[in-house]
Amino acid sequence: MPGEAVTTRRHLPAGTAAVPPYDVQVTPDSAGWRYSSLRILKLGAGQSHRLHTGVEEMLVLPLSGACRVECDGEVLELAGRPDVFSAVTDLAYLPRDAEAVIGSDDGGRFAIAGARCQRRLPVRYRAAYEVPVELRGAGSCSRQVNNVCSADSFEADRLIVVEVLTPAGNWSSYPPHKHDEERPGVEAELEEIYYFQVRTGGSAPRGFAYHRVYGTPLRPIDVLAEVRSGDVVLVPHGWHGPSMAAPGYDLYYLNVMAGPGPERSWLICDDPDHAWVRGTWADQPVDPRLPMTRSVTEEARP
Repeated sequence: MPGEAVTTRRHLPAGTAAVPPYDVQVTPDSAGWRYSSLRILKLGAGQSHRLHTGVEEMLVLPLSGACRVECDGEVLELAGRPDVFSAVTDLAYLPRDAEAVIGSDDGGRFAIAGARCQRRLPVRYRAAYEVPVELRGAGSCSRQVNNVCSADSFEADRLIVVEVLTPAGNWSSYPPHKHDEERPGVEAELEEIYYFQVRTGGSAPRGFAYHRVYGTPLRPIDVLAEVRSGDVVLVPHGWHGPSMAAPGYDLYYLNVMAGPGPERSWLICDDPDHAWVRGTWADQPVDPRLPMTRSVTEEARP
């Protein structure tokens, strides 16, 4: 929204980016960049929310609960999931220049990921069983990636969205990498939002993790944040990673990315000081706790 104050902070603790009716609202204007956005919407039983996409394409992704999405004459029923640590979810794609209504009979929490774009694509539904689930890394660097709106698996104009689940004690988004330069075939320029949730365990009311972002002498940035459920980290540029799941606490994060490149692609460049770590994975097994989630609709797959 024009006139929004630009944040100078890159770590936004839970509640600090709330703009009613959203628990989180990060827009290109508030982040001080050009494309990526994220809103977290909480609905009570029987409640609904009307939104205008404007110049953004958007993805409605249930974090907990089910919802109904009405847009351009289409009615999409999202079965959702109990929580992000229970299952992969289905989702809805909304085009730019559209009006949509999100309603929930039983209530829930819903991520609305967006990107400013040029093309107007049609409203679409993606079933949970259609979401590719990928296991990356090995050993203590093992994690799960749900490619809900990756460049190679779901059409969008600029928007890229993935979910990452990291078992307790593991390191994710590692080795540190960046995607802040347009280098065809090597690196794509992408702004990135991290939205975190941590699974609590035992008697602890709130789990935690750590996240790192650092820059170069020409483009400095320095974030080392203790993150908890509901926290956001903004990555306009620079090396980012690792995301460290503390022992005892599984970690989830939602990544929203978009950029100006002529092709929608997710190309990264490892920090050369740490890229060698990838070479150690060949002889290590993937963490047996993975995959942590599967599609709740796999049995209904046609």
